[in-house]
Amino acid sequence: MHTATKNEQSPNPCPVCGRYHTPSPTVDAVIYDPERGVALVRRKNPPLGWALPGGFVDYGERVEHAAVREAGEETGLVVDLTGLLGVYSDPARDPRMHTISTVFTAAARNPEAILGGDDAAEARFFPLDALPSDIAFDHRTILNDFMARRT
Repeated sequence: MHTATKNEQSPNPCPVCGRYHTPSPTVDAVIYDPERGVALVRRKNPPLGWALPGGFVDYGERVEHAAVREAGEETGLVVDLTGLLGVYSDPARDPRMHTISTVFTAAARNPEAILGGDDAAEARFFPLDALPSDIAFDHRTILNDFMARRT
């Protein structure tokens, strides 16, 4: 178990608003189809590159619902969550801000309907042995973890 050091503990509250800066909760979905591979979206906005479908959890929303919602918004797919892959919390995982992602595995009911939407310029399946080189965030690590757990 990891014990926080003084440098890892929360800093003092904001002198203007009095609130502590805390990470933002996000979700990602590893949507896998044995015949097609894994669904990735090409991002419209920085950071650019290919990414797992995902995004921010809305206030009052369960992470499971957020994962299904974000997958649908970004890929057009209707997904069923099949498991919890892990929680990814490296403060540097997203260059915009500190996020903590709950990552689910999922299966699409309609894999033929994949289509980029919302803030995704494109969505498509990639075979696990032919992933693009420009994968955003820490999603290459997440995909490596997914592949390691499949064997």
